Amino acid sequence: MTGDTKTGRVCVGAIAGAFGVRGEVRLKSFCANPADIATYGALTTEDGSRSFTVTLTRPVKNGFAARLSGVTGKEAADALRGVRLHADRALLPDLGEDEFYHADLIGLTVLDTGGTALGTVRAVLNHGATDLLEIGGPGLQDTVLLPFTREAVPTVDMAAGRIVADPPDGLFPDRADD
Repeated sequence: MTGDTKTGRVCVGAIAGAFGVRGEVRLKSFCANPADIATYGALTTEDGSRSFTVTLTRPVKNGFAARLSGVTGKEAADALRGVRLHADRALLPDLGEDEFYHADLIGLTVLDTGGTALGTVRAVLNHGATDLLEIGGPGLQDTVLLPFTREAVPTVDMAAGRIVADPPDGLFPDRADD
């Protein structure tokens, strides 16, 4: 799950477009338990201008078919394609040890094991195998994707606002590996 810790909302899903002709949408859930997306009360758009109650109707490939309150036709459902849905952070479950909401990782400073700054977490991505931290900052021409594994990221210190990384050799260009 991703989100904005400043607003107290966390992105829990996205609308992939219309599903059928009666106003249902194809809904992608970003929750650890995908069906939980319907349990967090009304979900809002990123700007907070619209709010929807979600009713899951059935599982479909890569998500759910769902009804959103106030969406009654295919055209209205299609118009919502790409809209990200946010839940109030207070309604989300507490996390266990070594579990983090993506929103909490974004903006953290990344240091190597010698204390040298590598950059800042810009995003948390997942393309199927594992989460990846997108690191950007001064001295990096392009962002770097660091696997978010115990081996590559041994320490996440939320209180200090930093991550200690032990990246694989060659991942960060212009970094002298000893």
